Amino acid sequence: MNTRTNRRGFLKGLGAVAASLGTGGLASAFPAAGSQAKTAVRGLRLGLASYSFRAFKPEQALNMTKSLGVTRLSVKDMHLPLDESQTGIRSFISKARSRGLETYAGGVIYMKTDADVVQAFTYAKMAGLELIVGVPNLELLPRIEEWVTSTNIKLAIHNHGPEDKVFPSPESIYTRIQTRDMRIGLCMDIGHTMRCGLDPAASAVNCFDRLIDIHGKDVSEDTEKGVTVEAGRGVIDIPSLFRVLIQKGYAGTVSLEYEKDERDPLAGAAESIGYFRGVLAGLGAQAL
Repeated sequence: MNTRTNRRGFLKGLGAVAASLGTGGLASAFPAAGSQAKTAVRGLRLGLASYSFRAFKPEQALNMTKSLGVTRLSVKDMHLPLDESQTGIRSFISKARSRGLETYAGGVIYMKTDADVVQAFTYAKMAGLELIVGVPNLELLPRIEEWVTSTNIKLAIHNHGPEDKVFPSPESIYTRIQTRDMRIGLCMDIGHTMRCGLDPAASAVNCFDRLIDIHGKDVSEDTEKGVTVEAGRGVIDIPSLFRVLIQKGYAGTVSLEYEKDERDPLAGAAESIGYFRGVLAGLGAQAL
């Protein structure tokens, strides 16, 4: 299935939304799905996965993030190493806060041994993170559940597309965590979801009660060959996804993970964040 939404299609979509606003207001633009939908905040929190600026030193990455106008940061270990001292962690968090940035998550963190689990949760606790975006070995889920319970730090398992034989899609994660603590959920990478031939909006519906975090992006095609492009230039129907998230009252963050132009990513990242904001405006919603 190809759900390409180019700029022409997006503008047509905005026209439809505008028409519905003119005749019936937000209620007609967003059909109610129970009382929860009626009270949902009309907006989404936007952030950035610092992996987008992986070729840059920590302070450069913080400055670039600030320039995008987002306030939520999911930090990768090239900017805040997993074995960093508590003093070093405090210094990084202080520098982020001085720029108006909230470091809410860490990852992607891979956990292949019990020692990796201990390190990940110790790191997250020292940094005051809300959640870990991680990829754990399946046999470690009971141990992770113990740490989630004792620390109240959430784990959002990240899907990595067709090449990943364990967690390729959001649904593949969902089936493996259904009986676990509700603080174990998923970070839906919408690019890798699309590369599996799945519609991210449909996956968001299927897995919504475990959807903790989202890595936002766009990709060139809905096959394994798809690569990151600027948001709005690829095949992902981002307006449909955002509409679903708003309707259902998604409380997490949509963090841009821009994997294109490693050595010069700022322009493409800015265009992508701008597109996200434009989509939200077209839906009568806010970028929070």
